[in-house]
Amino acid sequence: MDDVDIIYHNETGISFTWKNGIDNANEKRIQLVFKNMGFYLLPEEVVLFSENIQTAKRRHPKCFHCVSSEICERNILLKSPLQKMDFSVNAFELNEICDLVEGTIFKMRLHYYVKYMSKN
Repeated sequence: MDDVDIIYHNETGISFTWKNGIDNANEKRIQLVFKNMGFYLLPEEVVLFSENIQTAKRRHPKCFHCVSSEICERNILLKSPLQKMDFSVNAFELNEICDLVEGTIFKMRLHYYVKYMSKN
């Protein structure tokens, strides 16, 4: 993990940036890894993903009492920030992904704020 700067993590996944970039890497991109998948997203795509998560949560308001991933049905379609990719999750997984994405956004904004304030 010496090659990455961790932004946020929880039980479901992790978000980070590469310290020295990777092949053809854009240093502004964020690696978001969960459910055996990795997304390499621009900050605005992470925000779009958050919006997609909130939309999925509004469509299934009664589904958020699960205490474990094993007892929930995987019946929620979550649009990814990539146009041609969606995936099916259950309410527990959606909550965990929501926490990961929202925590990532919070930490990104905090980092930019501190960086901006240190220049003034």
